[in-house]
Amino acid sequence: MKHNFYAGPSILPQSVYKQAQEAIENFAGTGVSLLSISHRSKEFSAVMERARALVKELLKLDDDFEVLFLQGGASMQFLQIPYNLMRSKSAYLDTGTWAFKAAKEARYFGEVDVVASSKDKKYTYIPKMYQIPEDADYFHITTNNTIYGTQMHAIPDSPVPIVADMSSDIFSREMDFNRFGLIYAGAQKNMGPAGTVMVAVRKSLLGRTGRDIPTMMNYQTHIDKASMFNTPPVFAVYGSMLTMEWVKNKGGLKAMEKINDEKSRLLYDELDRNPLFITHVAKEDRSKMNVTFDLKDDSLKERFDNMWKEAGIVGLKGHRSVGGYRASLYNALPLESVRVLVDVMKELERTA
Repeated sequence: MKHNFYAGPSILPQSVYKQAQEAIENFAGTGVSLLSISHRSKEFSAVMERARALVKELLKLDDDFEVLFLQGGASMQFLQIPYNLMRSKSAYLDTGTWAFKAAKEARYFGEVDVVASSKDKKYTYIPKMYQIPEDADYFHITTNNTIYGTQMHAIPDSPVPIVADMSSDIFSREMDFNRFGLIYAGAQKNMGPAGTVMVAVRKSLLGRTGRDIPTMMNYQTHIDKASMFNTPPVFAVYGSMLTMEWVKNKGGLKAMEKINDEKSRLLYDELDRNPLFITHVAKEDRSKMNVTFDLKDDSLKERFDNMWKEAGIVGLKGHRSVGGYRASLYNALPLESVRVLVDVMKELERTA
C-alpha cells in the first residue's frame, strides 16, 4: 500500500478508482467506454447535471448560484474572473504564489488594490488587519495556500462580493458558502482528476462590466449551455462527480471536517513535540490540508527520506520553490497514512 501525500494531482477515494475503471470499459451500461462516448449522449448529460447539482447540495448554495465545469484550471480563472466581474477596480489579498498570480492577471482589466500581503515573511502567515475598499468590484482571496501551508480559518466581512479560490480545500470543511460571490476550484487537489475547474458564480453579478466578452470567456455562454457549450473534460467531470458522491455518502462536509481535523491535529502534534522537525507557518494560520515542515538538521535528510520511502510514503517533498516537506491531507487520505508518517518521524527521533 502506498500512502499518497501528493499535493496535486492527488489521492482520490478507492471507490472512485474502481468506478472510473469500470466506466472506461463500459460506461453506464452502454457497452461504450466513457472515453469514447458522445458528451451529448443522455448518459453523460446526466453526469454533468448530477455533478453541478452535487456542488450546490454539498455547499448549500442558494438559487442565485450557477455551477459550471470549465477547462483551463484555476489559472484560467485568474483571467476569466476579472473579465466577467471587474469594471474598473478589484481588491486582492496576497497570501501566496497563486494569489499573487491572480492579482497579476486582474491588472489587465483595471486597478488592483492589494490590500495586504504576507510576502514579507515568505507567505508564512495570513494578514489580519486590512481595509477592503468599498469601491472595488470584488475582493479576491485564496482560502488555502498549497505551497506554503497556510489557510484562512475565518472569512472576513466584506463590503463587496468575495471571490474565493478554494482549489486545495474545497469540500473539506463547513462554512456559509452563500457569503461568496464566486467560488472556484481546480479539481485535481481535493475534488477529482486533473482537467476541469469548478466555478460557482452568482448570476446577479454578471453583465455589469460594460465590456464585450469573447464567447468562450463569458460565463453566461456556459451558463446558457449548462457547461456543455463545447466538449467538456468528460473524464474529469465524471471523476469529480464520483468524488462528490463519496463525500455525500460519508456524511458531507461535517464528516469531512471532523476527520480532517483529526488528521491535521495528529501530524501537527508530532511536529510540535518532535525536536528534529520545524514548521515555519504561524500557528494560528496552519493549513489542515497542506502541512509544510522541515528538518532542523539537514544531515538527517537522507536517512529520513529513505525511511519514509521504505514505509510506502510518496509525494512528501515540498514544492520546488520552498523545499522541505509537505504532507497533503486531502479528504481521501486515510488517517492510517498520517499515522504511518508520524511513526516514521518518531523512529527517526529514536534512532538519530
